[in-house]
Amino acid sequence: MKRENFSFYFNNWLYGNDGYYANYKNIGKEGDFYTSVSTSSFFGGTIGKKIVDTIKSAELPRDTTILEIGAHHGYLLADIIQFIYTLEPTLLDTLNFAIVERFENLQSQQKKYIKDSFGDVINLKHYNDISEVKLSNAFIVANEIFDAFACELVFTKDEKLQMAYVENNKIKFEHCIDEKIVEHCKKFKIQKGEVAVGYEEFAKTLYENIDNFVFVTFDYGDRVPRNDFSTRVYSKHEVFPIFEKGLDLEKYYKKADITYDVFFLHLIDCFKTLKVKKILFKTQVEALIEFGITELLEILQKNVDDTTYLREAQKVKTLIEPTGMGDRFKMLLVKK
Repeated sequence: MKRENFSFYFNNWLYGNDGYYANYKNIGKEGDFYTSVSTSSFFGGTIGKKIVDTIKSAELPRDTTILEIGAHHGYLLADIIQFIYTLEPTLLDTLNFAIVERFENLQSQQKKYIKDSFGDVINLKHYNDISEVKLSNAFIVANEIFDAFACELVFTKDEKLQMAYVENNKIKFEHCIDEKIVEHCKKFKIQKGEVAVGYEEFAKTLYENIDNFVFVTFDYGDRVPRNDFSTRVYSKHEVFPIFEKGLDLEKYYKKADITYDVFFLHLIDCFKTLKVKKILFKTQVEALIEFGITELLEILQKNVDDTTYLREAQKVKTLIEPTGMGDRFKMLLVKK
């Protein structure tokens, strides 16, 4: 393998030929990791309620497109659709549904799952890239996509910024000559950690291609930089920090997930630069409660037996526990 920037190596690991995300992967107990989507259908259901409330308040029209970016199997969009049907069924007559997905085989999986779930009621459109999306109104949903954007690894040594390169699955650091990376680290006071690549272009594309939108994304990370390395490999629910002694990167390359904590202030700054109308940053527990997850549980309690209710309530508890997913995951809402 030739010498390359870590961002190139990271991107190829996930999205290159036979990359980790190029083929369908199980998520949850049988996979390498859990997500909020695999934890409870009420995660998508609560986003569905937020969509209904947004349209009822006339922030978006009834013919809005619900657009998911990075839908994997299609579970999240299906949960959103199901709860919209429960809360406001006539909306399904006017709403449009779409997914941005670069891999053809995953598009086929998503089409099949939505078709199996809803028959011909839902007409699903696919885009290969967000650059293809041209819409007047959209409610955009993305779950855990920013931790899968390529990143550079940096640290400061003797007051000089070093950047990671990879050769033969070995990481080494050299003096950073990329002025954009240097300026980014100065701006956000980053001494050590990850610098995400592509956030600016992503935000700019959404802003330029969609006239009016509400964008909601959930991911793990924090508002401020950690100033430490968070890049890690997930394999069968085991976690391996990228610089763990003895870690054989070649063993996991393209065969396991690689990820890092999202630095949300960087993402927020990308949208602020575009002068969007509104930006909200909250923990997952704050966001889901504000969106109405407890109200949905109350509706469930009135319509099912105690055993079913308690089972679903326990799953929701996992989503919103302050010591777990509730605080570990964050929500960013952007309105244009």
